[in-house]
Amino acid sequence: MTGDVRAPGGFRDDLLFRGLALLWVITGGLVAAVTGPLGLAHGSWSAAFQVLVGGVLQAALGIAQHALASRGPSARTVVAEALTWNLGCLAVISGTLLTAPLIVDGGGVLLVVALALMIRTVGRGGHGPAWALWTYRAVLVVTLVSIPIGLILAHLRAA
Repeated sequence: MTGDVRAPGGFRDDLLFRGLALLWVITGGLVAAVTGPLGLAHGSWSAAFQVLVGGVLQAALGIAQHALASRGPSARTVVAEALTWNLGCLAVISGTLLTAPLIVDGGGVLLVVALALMIRTVGRGGHGPAWALWTYRAVLVVTLVSIPIGLILAHLRAA
């Protein structure tokens, strides 16, 4: 599966992001439900991260990429984006729960790689309303700026 994944008969390149995002939202909701009764120290943070970063942000970026890229990304690119995003989220959560900031750093690097792939996929040749392209780019930049902040906080909490 290479070439334009939006071709007739092909798969929609945003479905993978939508499905994975739904799993994150469901698991985040389950974590939120058991945080209080089980007294999970980082439970509310983990639930919020799962829902907002793993779920909402992943879905929004995947759907926007699908709508804005002038040419659909290859299946390999979509899988690479989804894999790096989701492994990055897992590493950030695991590293936080284990108080292991180097694992959090690895997760941050994976998230940056996923964002770089998404930036490249839409690129300057993106199509769609100008406001949508600028909003997509702004969300990518805000996310890129927030990653090092989160990494610094992870190191401060571990100290």
